[in-house]
Amino acid sequence: MKNLLSIEALSEQEITDIVELGTTLRKSRTASPQVLNGQCWALIFNKSSTRTRVSFEVGIRELGGSVMFLSGADTQLGRGEPVKDTARVLGRMVHGAVIRTYAQEDVEEFAKYSKLPTINALTDEEHPCQILADLQVMHERLGGWKGKRVCFLGDGDCNVARSWMWAAARLGFELVIGAPKKFQPPAEFMEKLNTDKVKLSEDPAKAVSGVDVVYTDVWVSMGKEEESASRLQVLKPYQINEELMGHAAKDAVVMHCLPAYRGKEITDETLEKHADTIFDEAENRLHAQKAIICWMLRK
Repeated sequence: MKNLLSIEALSEQEITDIVELGTTLRKSRTASPQVLNGQCWALIFNKSSTRTRVSFEVGIRELGGSVMFLSGADTQLGRGEPVKDTARVLGRMVHGAVIRTYAQEDVEEFAKYSKLPTINALTDEEHPCQILADLQVMHERLGGWKGKRVCFLGDGDCNVARSWMWAAARLGFELVIGAPKKFQPPAEFMEKLNTDKVKLSEDPAKAVSGVDVVYTDVWVSMGKEEESASRLQVLKPYQINEELMGHAAKDAVVMHCLPAYRGKEITDETLEKHADTIFDEAENRLHAQKAIICWMLRK
């Protein structure tokens, strides 16, 4: 049995296998393998969601399974039951779990005690499902990531940025984190990453210079609402707009994991110009997550 808990825990070959399988599943959606026939999976979400919830619910059903959605308020977790106790109960009743929550340790503890195939659908530490869908876009639109350069602009220490950094370390492409000093990953994380493929820059124009992919995420993530005003002020120079895109490679693509706040991290003009890529990226959440489940269940 396999789990999908982080990009950090995956090898280059495992990432490649999942991305290639996602591309295949996108091309043959009406013939999805019925690997979940007779199974019921639980979606346990302590954070709100649109793309993650819909893609997993549809994906599990397309793979032949059934699904139940449990919010934090629906379970005893919301009243303080230990994760390991909930995990051991669900491990005797359902066949797999998809968890969207705050602490990475909670997902890892659930997988340990439930003994179920477990997927990290987002924690404060990583967002592996999103990055696998993003890499699938690179595979489909750019022919892969070998020799490509990616720039992540904005909060360079958020969960999406951290998963991108682990992807660069595992796959060997160059990633530039364009962010103010206070929003760059700390030295201890960079030491743990242990790669020369990730560069840090405080200059947004230099960060995007010549890159093939320009990527951003919301500047005010869930749980950071009290910092909204200060974040928007400090991160304003890192907005993706047409002037900044003039420094990127001529055919550079823009990616955004959504939801997008137009006029903040990206202008309406630039988002609409790259809407085909961005909404392919959103659609790929479905195909990538089906690929993750098929990969996890392979013998």
